[in-house]
This record gives sequence, C-alpha cells and structure tokens, in this order.
Amino acid sequence: MAWFTEQSVVLQALLGGLFTWFCTILGSAIVFFFKTVSRRLLDTMLGFAAGVMIAASFWSLLAPSIEYAEASYGSLAWIPAAVGFAVGGIFLRLVDAWVPHLHLGRDKEQAEGGDEKNRKNLSKTALLFLAITIHNIPEGLAVGVTFGALASNYSPAAFVGALGLAVGIGLQNIPEGAALAIPIRTDGASRWKAFYWGSMSAIVEPIAALLGAVAVTYMTPILPYALSFAAGAMIFVVVEELIPESQTNGNTDIATLGLMAGFIIMMVLEVALG
Repeated sequence: MAWFTEQSVVLQALLGGLFTWFCTILGSAIVFFFKTVSRRLLDTMLGFAAGVMIAASFWSLLAPSIEYAEASYGSLAWIPAAVGFAVGGIFLRLVDAWVPHLHLGRDKEQAEGGDEKNRKNLSKTALLFLAITIHNIPEGLAVGVTFGALASNYSPAAFVGALGLAVGIGLQNIPEGAALAIPIRTDGASRWKAFYWGSMSAIVEPIAALLGAVAVTYMTPILPYALSFAAGAMIFVVVEELIPESQTNGNTDIATLGLMAGFIIMMVLEVALG
C-alpha cells in the first residue's frame, strides 16, 4: 500500500482500472466450472451491480463534484454537477443508439443500436460483448477522475474514497464478468472463447481510467464536470439496463435485495472508510 500511495495519480488511476479489469477476468473464469447459471442468481448479481453503481454515483462522484465546485461557483456549485450529469446521460444515450448491442437474456432479433445491417452482420456473442463494454466505459472514467482529482485536492479521506470506488466497481465486475461469459458459453461457445469475451469486455476500463485521470490532472477546471459526467453515465446504465434486466424474469424481490446489498456495501466503503 505504501508503494501505491507514492505513485502519481495517473499511475494510481491506471492501476485502479487494471484492478477492476482483473475482477472482470476473475468473474469470467466461472465458465471453467459451470456451463449455466440460474436466472435467479443472475438477476441478483445484476441488482447488486446496480446498487454499487448508484451508491458510487452519489458518494464518489456527485457529492465531490459539488464540493470541488464550491470554491469557484459558491452557492451555484450545483451547476457543474447538473450539467455534467445531464451530459453524461446524453452521451451514453448516443452511444447506446449508435453502437449495435444486445442485452442479456434476449434473442439476436432484439438487438438495439446502429443500423439493421450492422446488427445482422454481428454475431450474438459480439452484440452481447458490445452491450457490456458500453457500460464499462463510465466505470473506468469514474475510477480515473476520482484518482485524478487527488492531484489538485489531496487528502487521506479523498484517497481512501478513490480506492473504495475502485474496490466497489471491482466487486460488481466479478458477477458482471460471469453474467456475460455464462450466456456465451450456454449458446455453445467453448469455455476459452466465453472466458475471452467476458474478460475483454472490461479492457476499456483501464483505458478510460487513464484518459479520465490525465484529463482532470491537466485541465483542473473540468474536474467537477468530469465527476458528474461519470455519474450521469453510470446512472443511465443502471436505469436503462441493469435494473430492467434484473426485474423482468420473475425475480423482482431477490434482485431488489441484491441492489440494496450492493448499495450498502458501496456506502460502507465510501462513508466508513473515507
């Protein structure tokens, strides 16, 4: 830990992103032990991921965004939070519309985004992969901007908060990796192929973390906007994808309990440790 704290915030962000990617790899490895997973367990895992992301969006991103903006905006410190949050959601909506993808548990004919020709040319595995990859981008950005923020306003509490965010996102990436790899395996792919696609879906996280940290380190004024942008993008993913998918298979109660558990764990990491 001492070695980690001595590194630059950019390197810390990259390492945080690599950790979250490793957790996805760990979750994807479940295909070497199981070929299928119950829908009830999958919905619980999706709910858990949603809870983690909701809690992280407030404690790790929106609240710090307002705090950092107070020095420049005073009583109007909510403006960067509101603007960044809205732009983050709009950005994910545009990505959702432009990139062909398929949500878990659906047939290929129900793919969304892009034009119909592109959707037909892509395999079901590729479409599932793109769906998960889309919402891994804001997770990586969230890790990057929280570590990058330490360059201009370092404190032990802020460092622990950034570390807690990376741990929280990593925890929810474990079931997320399994949630992608298992359906690919169930559709007939080999264990190694399912593991590969599940693992690579989160390769964007260290990349996004690095970009986010570099951006806020060298362009400090955008920090409040960057934090709230990541929050808006994450909330869009939660409401548009994770919650609906966990609630449409008759497992509403257990999925909701999973969401609450994820929220509580992330809240403890952020509040108690930070």
